[in-house]
Amino acid sequence: MRLPRRPRLLLPVAIALAAIVVVFFLFAGIFTDYLWYDSVDYTAVFSGVVVTQILLFIVGALLMVGIVGGNMLLAYRVRPMFGPGMFGGASGADRYRMALDPHRKLIFLVGMAVLALFSGSSISGQWKTWLEFVNATPFGEPDQLFKMDISFFMFTYPFIRMVLNFLFVAVVLSAVMAAIVHYLYGGFRLQSPGVHASRAARVHLSVLLGVFVLLKAVAYWIDRYGLVFSDRGFVHGASYTDVNAVLPAKTILAIIALICAALFFAGVVRPGGMLPGVGFGLLVLSAVLIGGVYPALVEQFQVKPNQQGKEQLYIKRNIDATRKAYGVENSEVINYAAQGDASKASVGADSSISGVRLLDPNLVAKTYQQKQRIRGYYDFHDPLDVDRYPDADGTMRDTVVAVRELTGPPPEQNNWINRHLVYTHGYGFVAAPGNEVDSQGLPNFDAKDMPVTGSLAERTGLKESRIYFGEAPAAPEYVIVGGDRNQELDYPESGGADQRNTTGQKNTTYTGKGGVPVGSFFNRMLYAAKYSEINLLLSGDINEKSKILYERNPQERIAKVAPFLSLDNNPYPAIVDGRVVWIADAYTTSNAYPYSQSKSLEAMTRDTVTDPRLVVPQPRDQINYMRNSVKATVDAYDGTVTLYAWDEKDPILQTWRKAFPGVIKPQSEMPAQLKQHLRYPEALFKVQRDVLSRYHIEDASAFYSGQDFWNVPTDPSSGERDIKQPPYYLSVKMPGTSAPSFSLTTTFVPRQGPNLAAFMAVDATPGPDYGKLRILRMPSNTTIPGPGQVQNNFQNKFSGELNLLGIGGAKVRYGNLLTLPFAGGLVYIEPVYVETAASSGQEPYPILRRVLVSYGDKVGFGDTLGDALKQVFGDEAQQTAPTENKPGEAKPEETKPEESKPATELTGAINDVEEAYQKAQDALAENPPDWAAYGEAQKELKEALDKLKGTAATAPSAPESTASPSPSPTSSASPTPTPAVTPTASPPPNS
Repeated sequence: MRLPRRPRLLLPVAIALAAIVVVFFLFAGIFTDYLWYDSVDYTAVFSGVVVTQILLFIVGALLMVGIVGGNMLLAYRVRPMFGPGMFGGASGADRYRMALDPHRKLIFLVGMAVLALFSGSSISGQWKTWLEFVNATPFGEPDQLFKMDISFFMFTYPFIRMVLNFLFVAVVLSAVMAAIVHYLYGGFRLQSPGVHASRAARVHLSVLLGVFVLLKAVAYWIDRYGLVFSDRGFVHGASYTDVNAVLPAKTILAIIALICAALFFAGVVRPGGMLPGVGFGLLVLSAVLIGGVYPALVEQFQVKPNQQGKEQLYIKRNIDATRKAYGVENSEVINYAAQGDASKASVGADSSISGVRLLDPNLVAKTYQQKQRIRGYYDFHDPLDVDRYPDADGTMRDTVVAVRELTGPPPEQNNWINRHLVYTHGYGFVAAPGNEVDSQGLPNFDAKDMPVTGSLAERTGLKESRIYFGEAPAAPEYVIVGGDRNQELDYPESGGADQRNTTGQKNTTYTGKGGVPVGSFFNRMLYAAKYSEINLLLSGDINEKSKILYERNPQERIAKVAPFLSLDNNPYPAIVDGRVVWIADAYTTSNAYPYSQSKSLEAMTRDTVTDPRLVVPQPRDQINYMRNSVKATVDAYDGTVTLYAWDEKDPILQTWRKAFPGVIKPQSEMPAQLKQHLRYPEALFKVQRDVLSRYHIEDASAFYSGQDFWNVPTDPSSGERDIKQPPYYLSVKMPGTSAPSFSLTTTFVPRQGPNLAAFMAVDATPGPDYGKLRILRMPSNTTIPGPGQVQNNFQNKFSGELNLLGIGGAKVRYGNLLTLPFAGGLVYIEPVYVETAASSGQEPYPILRRVLVSYGDKVGFGDTLGDALKQVFGDEAQQTAPTENKPGEAKPEETKPEESKPATELTGAINDVEEAYQKAQDALAENPPDWAAYGEAQKELKEALDKLKGTAATAPSAPESTASPSPSPTSSASPTPTPAVTPTASPPPNS
């Protein structure tokens, strides 16, 4: 029954419409990508990648179709002229042939199209391998086995392997498909006895098998060079067995494969399967015996009984290559006779500790949120970042910085217009010196509020503090800005005396150069398709001057313009030339450096505070080469992405600069003010400390024994098991240097034991010593406590005092346990925070209350760093300690007469508790213990605690944020809870 004409036309029309829709959406995705690249002036990257992918797709598809399709057509053309039955009666192949033959052209075309799609896509995905091959830059140094330039292994060897894999697939598919065609059209039959084949089929398949074996001979020869990546031996790289057994075996196998290929080709002129059979058997047997059994015997009976002696040369090669590949070959190991007796330490001569950072960026994010969030729709990225800025005297100080980012409109106003057209950006740069707090133990902000005020903002000349591009994960994917709408929320504000005339917010209009214009109907239609949002087409608030901002995360923007780089996961904001910019470190990485130890990037960078995932991960997590080759910036206002070459000698970077000329600017064009904020990257330092935990040993015999291997200690302040302590940015004065330098530091402990084995720091400030790794090796005959031991000492020694801080449901939290050289030894400094209990919907946040110090076997506990140092070193420490306000102690001018009484009562109650506790401890210290005095002290302690609880219940709250509230749609920040330790005075009334 035939369908009516109209229904028969509906199907092709529907298919055509569906195809048009699919093509339109594909076009929208590609063209909007082009518009984005054009908006950031990186169309060279877009065109370079796309053109390369298209060309590789075409070449790969044509080659695969030409090889496989050509062999299928050849098999069809040489089919037996007497038909399929020439070898006997009908078979199952006849039924298949009769079913397929009427549609053979369509089947062939569809099959080739699918094959072209998959093969072309596979090859186009290897565009990085191709570009590295054609733009390869020599390293100028040979490998240690073949004496070939390292660039061969980094760039050429991967390309050869890619070509060989492609050809192997093409030949195997050709042989399979040709065999099917020959079978269907009678070229051969699987009959008893044996296989009956026409001469044409036999010749055709013999040639294909011969080509396969010939390729195998080439692969055996190329495999010889891959031995420099072997993991057979004690370390990575060609081992004794590889050099003395596998290498000659591969050479012999290549020769045997050539002979076997000749035997297969001989089947062209000599009928019968004897010669191909002999060739196949010889190839398999030699591969098993020469390629497998012989190396295994050498490994088992020669190497393992004498591994240290046999592998010594190859271990040394691995040590040298690994140190060079990870950039640690110039690290300096200094034997440091650390002083462990505080009474003998020369404290007065060392003032380097005065600027030590006490604010922990991994803890105080909540404090920043409560004191500077201003409104609930703003937030700070956790953890915060550490940078350095000059103080009023021009001295550089470690500073904890953050930007106030927008998370989106309040839930009750969360509609499309507010989400994408009104709440478009964050506002403000917030910073506090890392080495001081105010009288209440809170960050002493010198850049704060909205608009931004403070001494740091004035000194840096901050002019533009709007944050359209940032790290906030909850920020809208895109926003529509610009035009003359003036409806973008800039920041909340009060209306002054006349509250009736205020809208509760200050509005603005984006005027930056970033973004893609969406004034035209065509562009709006493309983005409506991209985001599946019809409002982009229908909204009357979008006019001819409007722009769309997307890809707003700094890492995502950098990854998009430099897809050949790997990125550090922790960009940080800085004020450069009056604007807020994000600074990110980018790396060139590889897993193809000869003899270098290959390790998991994720495992090397994992710790308690850092998400180790990279924005641009490697195809595999394994790497054995890493360089911080590029410093990248993203303007927080207009999204401008700038790439600067940092390690300009890196051959991989030079290769990519050839591939994309002009994309990466030379280091000489970097602004001087930007250089002041560059720092040594965390991810690279973590990789290097992981490498140096073993490869600080350069002697092969000592490396083999492994007795001096180190571990990165677990983080003692986090309570997590088997998670490494993160490195810390702080200013450190290393032995032999004249002044403290902003550095990235870490510690090591022995593989067996908790004692300190070494301290490592890298100069993180651009200059002559930037990137210099110094390791202070502790003496083996002196016991220096490790971080875990110091933490235990703190908790055991001051458990009573620390428990008092937790009265009233407050939580005691330990900050970063900092280690730094001081007074001929090593001093540990740890801030202690009190996180007040939640009340009235107020989120708890940490307040700095105490500082712990350890030096040798002495520990100190004080309200300030100076107090704690005095307990350890005596009065001499006061000469080096910074001038600080004690948490809980007000400056004279801050205490008002009408506010002092509650604070005085609470302070007195705490003093009574501490006095009673000390009496109890003194009674226990008697020999024998004075139990009567201990009982009296316990009674006094109980009374003092009851008094403290009553006084704390009526104590005033900490002051609110100084920012003015406004009748904005959302509520202002919640009131601050009562701290667990006395504030300086009653807070002033809220403005």
